[in-house]
Amino acid sequence: MHLCMASSSTAIIILMIFLFISNNIVNATTSANLPKGDMDLLEFPLNLEYFEAEYFLFGSTGKGLDSIGPDLAAGGPPPVGAKQANLSLVVKDIITQFAYQEVGHLRAIKKTVKGFPRPLLNLSAGSFASVMNAALGNPLSPPFNPYANDINYLLSSYVIPYVGLTGYVGANPKLESPDSRKLVAGLLGVESGQDAVIRALLYERANEKVVPYKLNVGEFTQKISQLRDKLGNNGVKDEGLKVPMELGAEKKVAGNVLAGDPESLAYGRTPQEILRIVYGTGKEQVPGGFYPKGGDGVIAKSFLKRGSI
Repeated sequence: MHLCMASSSTAIIILMIFLFISNNIVNATTSANLPKGDMDLLEFPLNLEYFEAEYFLFGSTGKGLDSIGPDLAAGGPPPVGAKQANLSLVVKDIITQFAYQEVGHLRAIKKTVKGFPRPLLNLSAGSFASVMNAALGNPLSPPFNPYANDINYLLSSYVIPYVGLTGYVGANPKLESPDSRKLVAGLLGVESGQDAVIRALLYERANEKVVPYKLNVGEFTQKISQLRDKLGNNGVKDEGLKVPMELGAEKKVAGNVLAGDPESLAYGRTPQEILRIVYGTGKEQVPGGFYPKGGDGVIAKSFLKRGSI
């Protein structure tokens, strides 16, 4: 009897070791089969995915990756200033769904490339207030608080996820492997859906004032989009919820629930443009804003090294 139990225990241990080794071999093989350029481009968006996962998790549940998926955080520093937002039941439900979708995105990318630990993120109210001040051209009084209510949280959610979407569009034609393109297509599909939902919720409220400020929701989105274009420094790749008729779809509408180029195709951005925007400095080699110490990964680090020379 004891011999049988010992044999069973030994078999279980051997099976667990085999599964662990097999899983690591599969992951290593996946990365090894990808061109170096693909691996760099696939790990870069982890910077944005970490941001979105943490912001949506904290905003909806009051907890972040350290509670939900500590293996994904990989020992990276906890985000600064993140907290639960004061959301209605519907918006909280939507943001919770987004949050767990972002956790899935992190897992999908890290199954394909090794990636890196969570970078330091500044998700404090002050960090978002600085973005809004820059967008509007003057300090808001009282300072903008993204965690205060539905509208503020949705406006703050408008700030970053769309940038990640444009990054996937920009990266896709540069990828060589069909596996890489398949992954990015899958990520882009859900990111686009999230952006569409955020824009639709805001579009419904486009004419509402953002209390206690003078501007309405639509005007806020226009200012945020203009700031992103200015920081990205590579033409118009961003549009608010309402545009002049000549910029609307087929020049027939002023409503702009989805942003797109003259042929209603999604805009693409380079890693340089993305870093300029999320750092808030307009320079890919100068960190700041939501990323006090800069992004991680081969691409982001290469620009940081140039800035230190």
